[in-house]
Amino acid sequence: MAKGDITKNISYDKIEVVNDWNIQLRQATKIMEEQDDGSKVELTKTFHREVIVPFVTTYSEDSNGKRTYTHTDTDLSGYDAKTKSICEAAWSNEIKTAYKTWKEAETT
Repeated sequence: MAKGDITKNISYDKIEVVNDWNIQLRQATKIMEEQDDGSKVELTKTFHREVIVPFVTTYSEDSNGKRTYTHTDTDLSGYDAKTKSICEAAWSNEIKTAYKTWKEAETT
């Protein structure tokens, strides 16, 4: 790296567990410029927020109005190791069951 070089750093700088199963993520994107001494000065910082839950829930309904639910595990493959470990710790089997029960009651 040399003076004036620009770098982009993306990281999850805030991860919160809310209401047992909601994982709120704040992703910070920093644009940095290298100085003469090798240090970096932040030029800009932006944030992106998202909430992830244990499952993506869908349902189908038969002609009598009976619903059948499908709960597909949330794909964590695009997240960093820290985020994955927090999700795995927060989403115990008990929490996953509670989420499914809540989601099914919410959509009836």
